[in-house]
Amino acid sequence: MSSHVTSEKAELISKKNFWPFLLLTTLFMLWGVAHNMTDTLLAAFKRIMSMTDFQTSWIQLAFYGSYFCLALPAAIFIRKYTYKSGILLGLGLFALGSLLFYPAGMMMSYGFFLAALYVLAGGLSILETAANPYVLVIGPPETATQRLNLAQSFNPIGSVIGVYLSKVFILSQLNTAEAADRTTMDPETLKAMQADELAGVVSTYVGVALFLVVVWFVIRAVRMPVASEIVEKDGIIAGFKRLSKNKNYMRGVMAQFFYVGAQIGVWSFTIRYVMVELDVMESGASDYYLISLILFAGSRFLFTALMKYFKPSLLLAISSFVAILLSLVVIYGSGMLAVIALVLISVCMSLMFPTIYGLSAEGLGNDTKLGGSGLIMAILGGALITAAQGQVSDISGNIQLSYYVPLICFGVVMYFGLSHYFHKPEPKAVKTI
Repeated sequence: MSSHVTSEKAELISKKNFWPFLLLTTLFMLWGVAHNMTDTLLAAFKRIMSMTDFQTSWIQLAFYGSYFCLALPAAIFIRKYTYKSGILLGLGLFALGSLLFYPAGMMMSYGFFLAALYVLAGGLSILETAANPYVLVIGPPETATQRLNLAQSFNPIGSVIGVYLSKVFILSQLNTAEAADRTTMDPETLKAMQADELAGVVSTYVGVALFLVVVWFVIRAVRMPVASEIVEKDGIIAGFKRLSKNKNYMRGVMAQFFYVGAQIGVWSFTIRYVMVELDVMESGASDYYLISLILFAGSRFLFTALMKYFKPSLLLAISSFVAILLSLVVIYGSGMLAVIALVLISVCMSLMFPTIYGLSAEGLGNDTKLGGSGLIMAILGGALITAAQGQVSDISGNIQLSYYVPLICFGVVMYFGLSHYFHKPEPKAVKTI
C-alpha cells in the first residue's frame, strides 16, 4: 500500500486552537445522540402505533429531509456571519425541536412528532454545516481529513449514548402487545397504554433539550477562533457553477448521498432484523445495535490512526468492498452468523462519512463553506434510501432482501474511493481572516 501523502511535520491542530477544537468535538457527540435516538424511534413507533416499515420510515424522511432543506440556508448564514453564529443557531433549533416532543406527546399525534423531528433535524443540519468545514479550516490543510476523522470519532460515542438512552427510557417502556392484539383492545385501554409508551419518548427528548440549553450558554461564553473564508465576490450561483464542474466534488456528493442512505438503512432496520433472526424483543435486539455503535466508535479511532500510513481514499475503497461482502452474508445467511455480519458492517462504515467529506472538499479553496452545504444536503439519502429499503422489506415480506439496498450503496462509495485514489485533485490554499 502507498504511504499517506500527509507530511509528518504537519500538525493536526495547533496548541492555541486545542480547546476550541475539543469543544467542537462535543458537538459531534451531541448530534450522534440525536441521530441514533431517532433510529430507535422506528422500532418504537412501529409497536406503539402498529405501523408498517414504510410508515415508520417517514421518521427518517422528516429528519433527513430537514437536513436537505436547511443546509443551503445554513451555508448562506455562515458566509454572512461566523461559524460560531451558525453553531449557536443550530443548537437553538436542536433544543427547540426536542422540547416540541412534549406537546406532540400530549396530543399523541404522529404528525406532530414528525414536525418536531423536522425542527430538531433542521438545527442539526445548521450545526453540521458549520462544524464540519470549521474543523477542516482551523488547522493545516494537509491534515484536514485526518482532523475531521478525529472530530467525527466522538460522534459514535454520542451514538452509543443515544442508543443507551433509548434502550433504558424508550424501548424498555414498550408493552409486549403485538399489532394484532392491539386491534382487539378496548379503545380507551389502548389509548392509555400508548400514552404510557409515549411518555418514555417525550421525557427522554425533553431531558436532552434541557442539557442542550446548558451547552448553548457555554459555547456562547467561549471565545472561538475566527476562521472565516474570504467570500468570492461573484456570489453563490457562480460558486455552485464552479462546484458543479469539479468532478471530484460531484462524485463525493453522490457518494455521500448513497453512504448516508446505507448507514441509516443498516442501522434503522438492525433492531427489526435481529428480532426476526434471533426471536427477541426490541429491548433485547437493541443490545446488538449498541454493540454495532461501540465497534463503530472504536473503529473510527483506529482508521484515524491508520491514515498516518495509508491514503484515506484507499482505506475507503477497501472498507466499502468488505461492507459489500458482509451485506451478502446478511442477505443469504441466518441466525447468529447473519447478525454478526450485520454488526460488523458498522466497522466498515466508521470511516466513510468524514473521509468522503474530507476528500470531496479537497481543492475547493474559498468555496469550502458552500461545498460543505452540498455535502450536508446529500444526507437526504438517509431519508429516500431508507424509505426504499422499507418498501423492499414490506413488498417482499423479507427484511433480509432489503439489505440489497445498502449493498448497492456501498458499491457507489467504493467507486468514489477508487476514483479519488487514482485521480487525486490538487489542493488549493484557503485564505482565512
